[in-house]
Amino acid sequence: MDVSVSVLGTGALGTALARLLLDRGHRVTVWNRTPGKAQALGAAGAAVAGSPDAAVAAGDLVFLCLTDYPAVDQVLDAVTDALPGRVVVNLATGAPEPAQRTADRVGRAGADYLDGVLQGSPGQLGGAGITLLHSGSAAAFGTYRSTLEQLGTTHYLGPDPGQACRYDLALLGLWYEAQLAYLNAMVLVGATGPDELAAFAGLAGRQLGYVTGATGETAREVAERRYPRGPADLTEHAPVLDELLRQRGTAGLSTAHLRHLRDAVRRRIDQGHGAEGLTGVIEELGALPVTPRR
Repeated sequence: MDVSVSVLGTGALGTALARLLLDRGHRVTVWNRTPGKAQALGAAGAAVAGSPDAAVAAGDLVFLCLTDYPAVDQVLDAVTDALPGRVVVNLATGAPEPAQRTADRVGRAGADYLDGVLQGSPGQLGGAGITLLHSGSAAAFGTYRSTLEQLGTTHYLGPDPGQACRYDLALLGLWYEAQLAYLNAMVLVGATGPDELAAFAGLAGRQLGYVTGATGETAREVAERRYPRGPADLTEHAPVLDELLRQRGTAGLSTAHLRHLRDAVRRRIDQGHGAEGLTGVIEELGALPVTPRR
């Protein structure tokens, strides 16, 4: 489908996005606060707008490729009259609360809103190796789904505009904590030479594989609030955690996260849930994300 698209912001992301859309046969208008930065796209076939409101008026699908939400607010101040009838896809990195505020503002101006998150680099756009998360207007996503799917592996997460940011931060947190755990593990075993590091890396990959391989089953356990024993129950995990805490403390490593887990395990045991598997500690971590089916 030939779509008229506007891209506001021609940094690395906006430039890569505009070039991809031009290559896919769309009519593309671009705007940048520093006009000279958009000229190369003009030479590639994009129309270069002289103002942000002119850029928005030229496109049915409007991408905001700006640095952050304050920059988005500044642009929206200038384009309010041009927004009615458009679909705005905001690709600024942020958090759920500003995403919701931006959705409300765009909606009041008469446009539909999708929040968007890219998990990958701009150079990966158009390939299966980049993941795009969208949330917000279901109607907008349905209308432009085929265009959005040209950008990479695309997921629609529902009507809550903040959900894409929420997923993004949760997934990044998962990576940070897994990476930190791996680095802590290397310190603990005292791997110093390249041969020893390589040997440990292979074993660490296998161990982490148990976690990634069980993500689906873990999600089902949480959804159903049933926590089968698995390879060990909580009474067996507790002494291992105690010893791991001692070893990490001796090595001078932080024990805060591990202590939090050990304490949650101890509380579950004290409440009579010692025969459960480790997934049961989610009951101690915060409000469960789902309500079990009856």
